[in-house]
Amino acid sequence: MTSTTSTTLPVGAAEPGTLVVMPWSGEAPDGGDMPYLLAYSLGDAAAGPEASAAAIERLLNDNGLSVGGDLVDGTERPGLPVGLLVESGAAVLTLPGLTAQCVPPPEWIAAVGERGYAYLVFTTRPWPEAVPGRPVEAEALAAFAGADETLRAAAHIVLPARSLRG
Repeated sequence: MTSTTSTTLPVGAAEPGTLVVMPWSGEAPDGGDMPYLLAYSLGDAAAGPEASAAAIERLLNDNGLSVGGDLVDGTERPGLPVGLLVESGAAVLTLPGLTAQCVPPPEWIAAVGERGYAYLVFTTRPWPEAVPGRPVEAEALAAFAGADETLRAAAHIVLPARSLRG
């Protein structure tokens, strides 16, 4: 099971609703453990799930990330406005105007420590069933995160993990 953490963005015309960041790790093609982050909205914007999806897409596009585009390798783009801070057992995802924090499991922390980065899937597809503060079964996470419609509706970013220690 994985726990969810959420942040609510400021209300406005482009309100995405509640944004959730969920960490997990799994075996990568190279045989090692890969730390993943899934960012999504619950689709609970006042104007509905379609408005949530449009707001997330605008947020990504405004920060140079394309939905359904190629993998962005943040290790090769030092000016990328998306950041990942891993410190004191927490992971903090930042974009201009947005900060979302989660508490990853120990295996995620170990994997990001070994690799020095995490793979972020930031999808415009809402997932209202994954309520913050409630555990998510591994099968439900795999079904949502691995679904073609989730992956096609997402920006995919390799994010270098920074720490306060330098």
